[in-house]
Amino acid sequence: MHRSHALGIHGAVKYPSDFEGFDYTSAEAIKGGSVRLPSLGTFDSLNPFIIKGVAAAGSGSFIHARLCTKAQDEPLSEYALVAQTILFPENRAWVAFELRPEARFSDGEPIRADDVVYSFDLFTKKGAPFYRSFYADVDSVYAVDSLTVRFDFSGTTNRELPLIIGQLRVLPKHYWEQHDFTKTTLEPPVGSGPYRMTNVDPGRSITYERIHNHWSEPLAVMRGRYNYDRITYDYYRDNTVSLEAFKAGEYDFRGVGSAREWATSYDHPAIDDGRLVKNAIQHEMIRGMGGFIFNTRKSKFADPRVRRALALAFDFEWTNATLFYGAYVRTASYFANSELASRGQANGRVREILEEYRGQLPEDVFGVSYHAPSTDGDGNLRANLRQARRALLQAGWEIQDGKLRHVDSGEVMEIEFLLSSPSYERVIGPMRLHLQRLGIDAHIRTVDASQYTNRVQGFDYDIIVSTWNQYLSPGNEQRNYWSSAAASATGSRNYAGIRDPVVDDLVERLIAAQARHEQVSVARALDRVLAFSYYIIPHWHMAEHRLVYWNRFSRPAQTPLISLGFIDTWWIDPAKDKALQGA
Repeated sequence: MHRSHALGIHGAVKYPSDFEGFDYTSAEAIKGGSVRLPSLGTFDSLNPFIIKGVAAAGSGSFIHARLCTKAQDEPLSEYALVAQTILFPENRAWVAFELRPEARFSDGEPIRADDVVYSFDLFTKKGAPFYRSFYADVDSVYAVDSLTVRFDFSGTTNRELPLIIGQLRVLPKHYWEQHDFTKTTLEPPVGSGPYRMTNVDPGRSITYERIHNHWSEPLAVMRGRYNYDRITYDYYRDNTVSLEAFKAGEYDFRGVGSAREWATSYDHPAIDDGRLVKNAIQHEMIRGMGGFIFNTRKSKFADPRVRRALALAFDFEWTNATLFYGAYVRTASYFANSELASRGQANGRVREILEEYRGQLPEDVFGVSYHAPSTDGDGNLRANLRQARRALLQAGWEIQDGKLRHVDSGEVMEIEFLLSSPSYERVIGPMRLHLQRLGIDAHIRTVDASQYTNRVQGFDYDIIVSTWNQYLSPGNEQRNYWSSAAASATGSRNYAGIRDPVVDDLVERLIAAQARHEQVSVARALDRVLAFSYYIIPHWHMAEHRLVYWNRFSRPAQTPLISLGFIDTWWIDPAKDKALQGA
């Protein structure tokens, strides 16, 4: 049996038991001050763990501590937080956590093993459906004693599972026994993390206040982290209003996702005199796949030839040059910007894995890795559209009286793009014109955040814009993304409605991979299968954080590998703050 302060996905971890702090934090960080941040839309709940309602920004991350905390500069390693020690056998058939005697909830009650057991039961029995798939391989959980909790697993092949259990947030049994976990609430709950909720103004703002002398503050895993005394999220109707509020000094920090905003919106005197900082920070973060996602639960999108044909109607090169100032590269992998991405010919171990499913896969999977349709960027898609018409005809769709109809069912191809923000309307607009040339009537429907959430959770859409975030060590979350079981689970992230036994099998093999080289090979095989099924019209990405912020912050010398660290590791510099206020 192993007894350790940390657990890595494939063995050794970076930091020894006597480490003083993560390399991407700073011992010089100063605690104090208030920071204001934006959020769009509205919120009507402080319970982020259920599918009902729209949860407030930060309602999961700030007030509920986990058994362990993830190192942001390793593929996947967990270091004890609420837990003090992690125990596990060589085959990882179970994991146990010895809790810190000093750990407390925000009301002063001690955190005990019964709280951990209760939390697990809440998540899997009453929480959002994805928790059930996330923890599907847990056979039993029980308190060994008041400070030790053990999880037994149904098998020994899931090396990630002990780490996933370490990510469990610990909720107070004594509080939730008196409250209905299945309902939305605007009552600030008791938590275990370094902040508590204050000043809740439903739909408008919420503030988190740091708990001074919190039990976790002296720990090495918390050195230089969570430095702001208060974090407030102000809600704005849309991105345009939010941007103007930022330039007027209504909040402090803005991550810029729009190339047009980055290029044109910061001709501002405060940039020139240094009060406002515009900064692009390079990173090596894995980029997930994002784009226009087809809902294959709809019969019109069931045939991959149709999905591939519709992808030919999107001119990324023209869009990038005309709307995005050439800022992006096209995403071609579900694990982009990482070693997990498929590349070149399928060979070696990747080929061996794919050959096991020959006869169930399209031949393209065995060739050169996927690349999205491209153009010369002049806005003329004639060649692409000719190719699209041929593919649609092969799939049984032809233009009759100016409309694309299925020759057997007579169904007319109409498409609704469901959006939660108008920012993508200018991207879809030109694409609609190309779709019209194919006989397709395409509409854009932009709805408020609450309606959008409800429709997405209920899979009530044709096409949405979304992203599947990825990790350097993918695991159980892949079930929630791609599995047949998740396709019918309300609230899952299987947005495309994928039901493919090959994908199901590859997901399980990815989770069970016992060594890094096998994990990489299976991920590359899965990447090919997903890509050549054409579930998405891929979007774009870039390998940098684009930030604009008022010049009152300092940050560690090292940026984390898999995150930015603004909330986690930056701090308000008193000298800069004073100079800014004076200016």
